[in-house]
Amino acid sequence: MSAMSEPILTSGDLLARFRALDSFLLQHQALWRPRPFHHLQLPWETELAELATWLRSRSLEQAEASDNSPFALSAPAPFPDLARQAQALSQLGEIPSLNSPPRAHALSVDVPGRKLAQIQAFASHLQFRQRPAHWLDWCAGKGHLGRWLTQDDQHLTCLEHDPALIESGSALSKRLGLAAAHLRQDVLADDCDERLTKEHTPVALHACGDLHVRLLQLASRNGCPQLAVAPCCYNRIAGLQYQALSTAAQASALRLSRDDLGLPLSETVTAGARVRRQRNQSMAWRLAFDLLQRQLRGIDEYLPTPSLPSDWFSKSFARFCHDLAMLRDVPLPGEQDWPELEARGWQRLAEVRNLELLRNLFRRPLELWLLLDRALYLQEQGYRVKLGTFCDYQLSPRNLLLLAERA
Repeated sequence: MSAMSEPILTSGDLLARFRALDSFLLQHQALWRPRPFHHLQLPWETELAELATWLRSRSLEQAEASDNSPFALSAPAPFPDLARQAQALSQLGEIPSLNSPPRAHALSVDVPGRKLAQIQAFASHLQFRQRPAHWLDWCAGKGHLGRWLTQDDQHLTCLEHDPALIESGSALSKRLGLAAAHLRQDVLADDCDERLTKEHTPVALHACGDLHVRLLQLASRNGCPQLAVAPCCYNRIAGLQYQALSTAAQASALRLSRDDLGLPLSETVTAGARVRRQRNQSMAWRLAFDLLQRQLRGIDEYLPTPSLPSDWFSKSFARFCHDLAMLRDVPLPGEQDWPELEARGWQRLAEVRNLELLRNLFRRPLELWLLLDRALYLQEQGYRVKLGTFCDYQLSPRNLLLLAERA
């Protein structure tokens, strides 16, 4: 998504880009807040009737072909203009990479291929003025990232909550002759404050929601001289509403729900064909059930349904609807024209996926707004900050990297 000719954002650029994104998202929130999955008719469709009709006329296959590149879609106005604005506001260059020394092949053993490529890309962009003396791998899992970074006389501490991952990671470090400390730690607990000191350079690759926010807060409070974070899953927060970090974001009129925070995560760029088929079936059947439950309850509104085990979608469609009605205390459906209802679910899926293309124009602007909130917060804590990409979008859509060093 980024090109080398595009600039990364540094401390002097952060606030201006944040304000531009803030204005854009506020002005058009009526287009990206409502979720097509939840509404038979979206609030904006009356005003933008030509665009709505055009989107609804397209097939599921057309929607999927456009999903990860909606900016190029030749749709009726105002789609092209919004696409140009969104793309311009989302421009972000790659953080300069280092000529990293070759690493031992043994470090890549037991690391899944895509994960290894992400680790290598992340590590190659950690350019600090001061050479780290002690890496701290935050939410480390088995510690693959920390081991890849640690060289020569550097120390490594890995914080992880899952005992099985700690045991596996510790065994891997011992096998490689690396004196790494693999510690069990709930990073959201109060006693985690003692784990970070000013000797540490904390790193977090795809730590979710509250987990990476907690790192920013503790690292800045405890005087860590530098840190690197590539955030993920912004919607994994304890509260129902987003709590802004920086002064600028706290002053913004934009208020984000947990639902809103899921928008940047809606890509399927890394999903295989089998996963896509399963996802489509799940969505089509849920959309069909939504039509049914509105009729059975006599209430024309969306009824949330929980995550369901995969074996639910091995049932017949009729059994699926019957069991889901029981689960959600909906009147039992009785006899229905099941093939017709299922077909309507698939048709709704095609319409939903195409209507989402308008909403998807705002995925990257919203993600960048969130990253800039974090960057501005770190700046307020006395850090010089760089924000850019560290890998290709196809390797990971969550390819934004925050580098911070004490001024």
